[in-house]
This record gives sequence, C-alpha cells and structure tokens, in this order.
Amino acid sequence: MSTALVVGAGPNGLAAAVALARDGVDVTVLEAADEIGGGARSGEAILPGLLHDHCSAFHPMVVGSSFLNSLDLGRYGLSWARPEIDCVHPLDDGDAGSLHTSIETTAAGLGRDGARWRLAFSRPAAKFDQLAEDIMQPLLHVPEHPLTLARFGVPTLLPGSAFARLFSTEKARALWGGCAAHAFRPLHYPLTSAIGLGIITAGHRHGWPVAVGGSGSITKALAALLLDLGGKIETGVRVQGIGQLAPVDVTMFDLAPGAVAGILGDRLPKRVGRAYRNYRHGPGAFKVDFAVEGGVPWTNPDAHRAGTVHLGGSYAEIAATETAIHAGRMPERPFMLVGQQYLADATRSVGNIHPVWTYAHVPHGYTGDASDAMIAQIERFAPGFRDRIVGTSVRSTTAMAVYNPNYVGGDIVTGSKDIRQLLFGPRPTGSPYEVGIPGMYICSAATPPGPGAHGMCGANAAAVALRYLGRRAR
Repeated sequence: MSTALVVGAGPNGLAAAVALARDGVDVTVLEAADEIGGGARSGEAILPGLLHDHCSAFHPMVVGSSFLNSLDLGRYGLSWARPEIDCVHPLDDGDAGSLHTSIETTAAGLGRDGARWRLAFSRPAAKFDQLAEDIMQPLLHVPEHPLTLARFGVPTLLPGSAFARLFSTEKARALWGGCAAHAFRPLHYPLTSAIGLGIITAGHRHGWPVAVGGSGSITKALAALLLDLGGKIETGVRVQGIGQLAPVDVTMFDLAPGAVAGILGDRLPKRVGRAYRNYRHGPGAFKVDFAVEGGVPWTNPDAHRAGTVHLGGSYAEIAATETAIHAGRMPERPFMLVGQQYLADATRSVGNIHPVWTYAHVPHGYTGDASDAMIAQIERFAPGFRDRIVGTSVRSTTAMAVYNPNYVGGDIVTGSKDIRQLLFGPRPTGSPYEVGIPGMYICSAATPPGPGAHGMCGANAAAVALRYLGRRAR
C-alpha cells in the first residue's frame, strides 16, 4: 500500500487526504492546531450555544463542488440551508441592490438595469455545472467545455470598474462592486471581475447557502469520511522542518507557500524556493463577531431577510476603499461583509440573541483596532445597532495569522489575487501543485482554483499525486 502525509487539516488538506485514501493510499493528516478545519471552523465565541463561523461562512462554490458532491457527505451530517435572499447591498438613501438565487427576481429589483443583469448572468448560470468543470481546474488544461469557458472567461479579464459600466443605476453598480470586492484588489486592475463573476454566477445556480451547524460541519464530514476510509488525523502537531516528516510515498502541504519553503528549505529547487519565499500576500480581514439582541435593525427591509449584507455605500466608495487598503491606508468607512447565517440556520441563535458575523477589509498586517469603525459602518445602515450588542469577539489581522498561519497578515484568501497568482498560483508553471521534489505537492488555497471550502485545490493536487504513484508502480 502506498503511504501519504498531509500537512494541514483545512478543507483542502482533508479533501486531498480523502481523494488519496479513496484510492487505497494509507493517509495520515498532521494538523498544528488542536482542532481540524482551518478556515472552516465554527464555535461558541461569545455565549454558550451561540454559534459563529470563524472565517468561511457562505458557500456558493462549495455546494456545487464536483469533488465534494461525489462523496455523499450527507451520510456524515453535512446539510445545507439557504436564506430567503442571498445578498443585499444597502445604500444611504434606504434603497438596496438585492441578489436572489433567481436571476429573474434579481433583475426585477434592479429597474432599468434588470435586462443587463439578465444578459450578463443568465447564460453562464444555466451552464454553471459544466463551467465549474473547467474553472475549478488550473489555467493550463484542455477544457471540457471550451465554448462555454470562452464565453465566461472573456469578461473575467476585465477590471471590475469596466464591468461596472454595464450598469447605469447605483444599486446595480454597488451590488456588482460588493461582489467584485471579494478579490481584495483595486477594482480598476485587470481580472478583478473574475471573482465577482464567479460567486454571482454560482449563486444564481446554487444560491449562497450555509452549512447547518456551522462551516465546521464541512470539515467534520470530510474527517469522518477519511476515518472510515482508514485514514488517521493527528492534531497538535506543528511541522517546522523536513526532519519531522516520516518517509512516505507522497507528502501534501495545505500551507501557504512561504511555510512550505520554511519546511523544505534547501531541498526545494532554487527557482521554486525563491518563488515561494517571494509569494505575495494581499490585504487583511479584521473580524468582529457580535451577539445581537433582536438582530440588526436595518433601514432597508430586504436586509432583514439576507444571509449576507455588503456594506460599502456606492460603487465609487467601494472602489476608493479597496484602493486605499491596497496602498496600506485604513479607510474611515471600510468595506464590510455582514453574515446573518442564523436566518437560514436557526440553530445558531439562543432565543432572541443572534450571532452576527462580520469582517472588514483592512491593510495587510493592520495593527490598529477597526472595531469602532465597523460598528459605525453598520450604524450607518442600521441606526440603533450599537444598543442591541450584548457581546463581541474580536480577531485582528495578527490574531487571524495566529488562528490560521496560512492567513499571513490577515490575508484570508491566502495570497494576493494579482494576474500572475490568480492564474497560476505560487509560481508560473503548468503544474502548480508540484513543488519540484518528486512525491511532494502543495494543495492550499494558494493554488488553483483558489480560496473557498470547496476542496478542489486538494482534490486537484491529489489527482496529480495519484498519477505519480501510478507511474512509479509501473
């Protein structure tokens, strides 16, 4: 039997382990923390029974993941719940752009921009399951559906600002801008349409669901399946050098590239080591969880029904704040994501006390306290919010990196999504998972297709590793 070590028990590490174990490989997973899950963990951060997601929260790409769907994780307790409205972006005048799973319902709320929204997203949403077979792979591969990929891919090359010009109403432009801002990049840069187009298109196919019982349910289900397949998981094991790695046929690293370089040292080919050590990280996330009595008193009625609320004001304001954080300046009104997962999954609340999940985009390694600015930003669209807070839990960019070392400087997407790194991952190569040492691979969100709890980085890397084992066996 072939043997494998997987370093890191986030969604990608566990996905890689399951893919290997399912093919008969004897797998051991080593996790530095005392709990598995990486960014897909959940816990009672403020009050007993009040459940908060630690980072990953909404999963438009996960519920459509071909790899996860092949595993029947429902047998291990994973189920999905959907809010009535996927995402709302309120404006200062009380109006809002509202993103529904239904394109027709979304378009109906966007007035004269409805037809343009429908034109932009109807075809790719209808073809999303085919499209995902290609966009969840490395750039350099033979596409399964080349025409569908080409039609989707051309607009992704645009700056977010160019795509925004498709719309004439502020609520459509702001709704688009809030989704594009998930890239953590200035929106006038090329390819900043890619992530926004991806999550909107996926949402129009599968919605923006939450995992019942918290995002930790995803990784708990993967771990349970791995154990059933004969795999092993050891927590509290921090790998810092190659000498700690047992001799095995395959080693997978669910780690940021810099950490892989630190472990493998001079064993890495010089060009790979240089690329990994010079890997660029982007802006950070400053996270505040709130316990809120009665929920958030939004001015806009749709926001009371939305799983996610984007706070950033107009498109122009979003663009300005994303440019500022990229330049290292903390904006007075940061762009924020507000999660109301309890609207889909009522088990997360305790009576009339509800968990409200938030994070703000801040400069890389930001050392200040963004809490007051974040509360003020919520108050801007929900007057009286401050008076409803009964508890908070704060995780700064520094604490983010302690919680998950892959989040260098608070960078929760594991690397700046500039042109080179978005397309190729840690280094320009046709095989982004190979580290240049036979049998060793990187499978973190630094590799294609990038961040999320979809597990595809791990599954793709495991497929490369299995081909290597097959060749060696012959």
